[in-house]
Amino acid sequence: MFNNNIIKIDKEEILIRDIFYEILKVIERKEIFVIKGPRQSGKTTLLKILEFYYKKKKYEVIFLNFEDPDILEGFEKNPKEYIKSFILKKKKYVFLMDEYHYVKEHGKKLKLLFDIFKGVKFIATGSSSLEIKYSLGKYLVGRVFSFELLPFNFYEFLRFKNERLARVYLQKRENLISFLNKGTKKIDLSDIFIREFLPYFNEYAVYGGYPEVVKENNSEIKRMILKNIYDTYISKDVIGFLKYDDPFKYRCLIKVLSVLIGKLLNYKELQDSCNIHFRELKRLISMLEETYIIERILPFFRNPVTEIRKNPKIYFFDTGLRNYVYGNFENIYERPDKGEIVENFVFLELKNIFKDYSINFYRTIAKAEVDFVVSSGSRILPVEVKFKSFKKPEITKGFINFIKKYNPEKALIVTKDYLNKIKINNTQVIFYPVFFI
Repeated sequence: MFNNNIIKIDKEEILIRDIFYEILKVIERKEIFVIKGPRQSGKTTLLKILEFYYKKKKYEVIFLNFEDPDILEGFEKNPKEYIKSFILKKKKYVFLMDEYHYVKEHGKKLKLLFDIFKGVKFIATGSSSLEIKYSLGKYLVGRVFSFELLPFNFYEFLRFKNERLARVYLQKRENLISFLNKGTKKIDLSDIFIREFLPYFNEYAVYGGYPEVVKENNSEIKRMILKNIYDTYISKDVIGFLKYDDPFKYRCLIKVLSVLIGKLLNYKELQDSCNIHFRELKRLISMLEETYIIERILPFFRNPVTEIRKNPKIYFFDTGLRNYVYGNFENIYERPDKGEIVENFVFLELKNIFKDYSINFYRTIAKAEVDFVVSSGSRILPVEVKFKSFKKPEITKGFINFIKKYNPEKALIVTKDYLNKIKINNTQVIFYPVFFI
């Protein structure tokens, strides 16, 4: 049924996202499925694919959009009777509940439906991570599977733009993951494809992975779409849903943070820049996180005396939205903030590869730094981002000191176009182009 990357539904060609194949692994289970993610990341489109799947399996599929005030009002008055009104036959039913976070006490109501309607499948989407997580965690322990749908990752972007290069990318990335996880000695260090990846990486780094942006080829229209995503986010999520009544401060904070990706946050400077009290600042940053605009990462430390433990760094969930806020859509290879954008890109790809790992950064009081430390239990992978061309291996003093101190089995240096593999003490260090991460 799904042998190709793209399927046609109602004459519309739709790219099948990676998350769909994750859902397929458990699709016959009885648990409620909740799909979280930012506005316009493709949640409604994913529900269309699921609707297509379930109809092929002879289910009766009911699609409910809770942005529709009539649907929301009818459901909230009596969710049991509202759902019951659709069940007219002795058949298998699936309810696809879009923008479910608008429902008051949504976790409590979903638990009620799950307990009453045995054999009925409920799949809900929501844009506010914290609200959904708290409510569902409280009422639906053991009854829910959660999935996260973000803008296109680089592999999905390539699948839409160039299937051939997507296959090359996947092979290169799988080689890297195998090397990092299993200690594979042989790894392809050829670079014959790099020139072909340059324009695609530029487009992705500059305009990001929101589906409608990716589909559009005209750069001016891409910018208009990003503006619409941002304005809709402010009006619907910030003012409408989260009830924050000072959008000027919110916009100011996002603007300042767009300059600070990859840098230590100084809360006092943020307060002064946007005239925000500390408690309000913390609330705004939390709102930015729960609505999938930014993510904080914390310092990695084992030694509380010499290693910084407090101030986090931030990265954006989408580089295109960041560049819209920042006000710059210039070519990635020619702009002064290219290093920060590439670092943001690497962070997002590390999250995608190492889903069950912690991702931190490392910085000592003496200012020795490592961009990322990926860890799980005793396993540690230091990652440094150096977006430039190398003639020979170059490693910073801070990175070498980290290797000597923690003795990781592997280490990764992300480059612009350089591939190599060396050894420092007992640590195998691989230099790998950013296009293949």
